[in-house]
Amino acid sequence: MRRYIRALLLCTVFAVFSGFYIYSALFHADVSAGQNGPKRIYVPARIPGPKKGDPDKTGSQISRRHNRYIMRQRSQLEVGGQTRTPPHMHLAVVACGERLEETITMLKSAVLFSIKRLQLHIFAEDHLHARFMEALESWPAFIRSRFNYTVYPIHFPNENAAEWKKLFKPCASQRLFLPLILKDVESLVYVDCDILFLQPVDRLWDFLSRFDSAQLTAMAPEHEEPRIAWYNRFARHPFYGRTGVNSGVMLMNLTRMRNVFFKNDMTSVGLKWEELLMPLLQKYKLNITWGDQDLLNIIFHYNPEFLLEFPCQWNYRPDHCIYGSNCASAEENGIYILHGNRGVYHDHKQPAFRLVYQAIRKYSFGADPVASLLAPLEKQLLKTTHTYCGKAHALFTKALVHGLAAINRKARP
Repeated sequence: MRRYIRALLLCTVFAVFSGFYIYSALFHADVSAGQNGPKRIYVPARIPGPKKGDPDKTGSQISRRHNRYIMRQRSQLEVGGQTRTPPHMHLAVVACGERLEETITMLKSAVLFSIKRLQLHIFAEDHLHARFMEALESWPAFIRSRFNYTVYPIHFPNENAAEWKKLFKPCASQRLFLPLILKDVESLVYVDCDILFLQPVDRLWDFLSRFDSAQLTAMAPEHEEPRIAWYNRFARHPFYGRTGVNSGVMLMNLTRMRNVFFKNDMTSVGLKWEELLMPLLQKYKLNITWGDQDLLNIIFHYNPEFLLEFPCQWNYRPDHCIYGSNCASAEENGIYILHGNRGVYHDHKQPAFRLVYQAIRKYSFGADPVASLLAPLEKQLLKTTHTYCGKAHALFTKALVHGLAAINRKARP
């Protein structure tokens, strides 16, 4: 009997010590700051205010600081046990030659109409770097808080670098090499420097969520009306779909572009993106008119499953109105992105495009966007109705009204 009692006492003592050990281990794991432990949002203990009747010298100031701290903590997201902030939207542009002012105006429209924070990737010739930084740093602090930026040198593969640079407009083919240069970026929006956002970039970024498991880029058709389109009438090379695609606005999943194999007409096996570009140029360089855009059309002619088309209102060009209005999505909802190719921002051939460009370029950050931008623009556009694009002047401001409403909401404290 004594043996049983001793055994029971030993088991009881062992159980008590085991309980203390487990409790101690759990407690220290919970408060540990080690790398392998779960990260938690730290909310500091409530700071007591002054007692009733005491003079309030510092209490309100401490309380305000404390509340701001709590709000910063709660603005973070806790997902899967890890704390992170919402990802940036990535926007890339290439600027060479005399395109500084156009590019700055494009960036201004992007920042103006963005909701989430932007990461800007600016590829430019060396002599433009300081001027870009000077322009962006001169913007007010409340605007600069909405974006980060990096200015990169123009970079082509050493082999045939000069040929790539002069393929079409200076440096335009740089866009083809973004998947190979921005290796740490998963997805981005690429735009030409003559683009103007009239809606939040976020709405274009949302097309990424519409990609199926194969799609890796999104572009708008080159034209809506085959009878007056260029590719199906004049192209001497394969092109995508009925009328080709325009590469002035591209949504790109760079990770997929780096990893998939592309079908082609040069070899029976698929080629990776970096293996495809040079042979494609060598085969078609005597047959292409629009440079890198033609190469993209050839690629997606053989790989149509990789491309998602978005409506022409996201890449509205003079071609959509100089022969009469032929962009149905813009007629319904207005223009979301204006593409001023053919130099229409700087001549008098299409004054409606020029007026929108000048309105955004001259707009002062912080000014009332309706009184300073929208109202004067609507008045000026009425003077352009002698042109075909001017006859469609309502399309230029129809969506802009909603974009400016987003600015007003963002400007509120």
